[in-house]
Amino acid sequence: MRRFFVKAPHHLAIACLTGLLLAQLLGLAAWWWTWPQAQPTLLSFVVPLDEAAAWQPLIAEFEAQNPDIRLQLVEGTYSTDQVKAIYSADLSSGSPQHDLVYMDVVWLPWFASEGWLQDLSTLLPEDELAAFIPSELAAGRYGDRLYRLPFRADVGLLFYNTDLLAQVGAEPPQTFADLVAQAQGTQAQGTTWGYLWQGREYEGLVANFVEVLAGHGGFWLEPSTEEVGLDQPAAIAAAQFLADTIRQGISPQLVTSYGETASFNQFLDGQSLFVRNWPAFWQLAQQEESPLQHQVNLAPMVATSGRRSQACRGGWGFGIPRNAAHPQAAERAITYFTSAAAQRQFVLGSAHLPSRTALFETPEIVAQYPFFPQILEILEHNSVFRPQIPQYDQVSRILQAHLWQVLVGQTTPEAAMTAAAAETRAWLSDPEQLVQ
Repeated sequence: MRRFFVKAPHHLAIACLTGLLLAQLLGLAAWWWTWPQAQPTLLSFVVPLDEAAAWQPLIAEFEAQNPDIRLQLVEGTYSTDQVKAIYSADLSSGSPQHDLVYMDVVWLPWFASEGWLQDLSTLLPEDELAAFIPSELAAGRYGDRLYRLPFRADVGLLFYNTDLLAQVGAEPPQTFADLVAQAQGTQAQGTTWGYLWQGREYEGLVANFVEVLAGHGGFWLEPSTEEVGLDQPAAIAAAQFLADTIRQGISPQLVTSYGETASFNQFLDGQSLFVRNWPAFWQLAQQEESPLQHQVNLAPMVATSGRRSQACRGGWGFGIPRNAAHPQAAERAITYFTSAAAQRQFVLGSAHLPSRTALFETPEIVAQYPFFPQILEILEHNSVFRPQIPQYDQVSRILQAHLWQVLVGQTTPEAAMTAAAAETRAWLSDPEQLVQ
């Protein structure tokens, strides 16, 4: 039988084959390396300056859980009004750059009425929606649709210096008369001022007026009927009270230039018994460098005798632009931020109020902020929203201007409120009248 022999490959041939194989592998590697890789989706949103630091831990946690999404926090020295201007310009462009709209509660009717926002009614199941404070959730609706999921609540409160109040042997005030008497009592003992608040011509002045107005039994504007109550006796009395705090020397004339931070800093210096402000300022009072550490407590706003006090509501939440470039990624971000876990983390780090009911009584949160259960009671039963109408920005500016004229002595409360009411009615009936 004839045998066939296969000659073994030469070493040179093996080396050539190996080299070709390596070259192919290197080519494949180079091709993979240079091939465009999938980049994370970038979402951006804008927040006021005083919130920026508190957002960083939440952003880091979200990105760790969602590596395919990156969040860009647009930071700057932005006031609330500047954030509003940024968002309104972006949304009205038709091609918004920001996929998340972080909005104050009073902006929602305007943004929704313009058709700028997506309907979020089905974003969360019903049992999740039921976990929010009902009034917070309702404030995110326009018509029969939900356009804003609440992230944090807010409400005006009366801060007081416990040592100064003890000097006059009093409990926290319940009426305007109590507040004035206690303020004057501490001033008689050497305290510079009795009551600090926000009197600059901006939205904060309106918030102060709204709760004083409600405490006198009055109203500003009824959204369902567009009835205006600014020229009624309760509104005139409310404007008179604010002016009288300056005229009587309980508040400084400079209060007409104060915002939240300026008024609270003066309070922290021990110069006043009371200051009206938002709950998050509690954190500043408790810092080690605070002159009033462990000397500050909170109380509801006051009212006339026989009436329940009504604190002005604030609050922020999230929406999605109608023409958002990445709506699915934005939905994931909102679902996370409004969750109980994310709100808990934000609240513990910032002292802002959550929008979920159960968090006000969570032991870890109450241990840090013992007044939270009381605030929940205020939110549910002793608070008032500013008019939730699309024209809010315009009617607020009318009220700001006339109130400020009263505070600086340019007009009387009756004349100012009569004029503010007339201008408000004119705007609501025909906005062009005030433009021409």
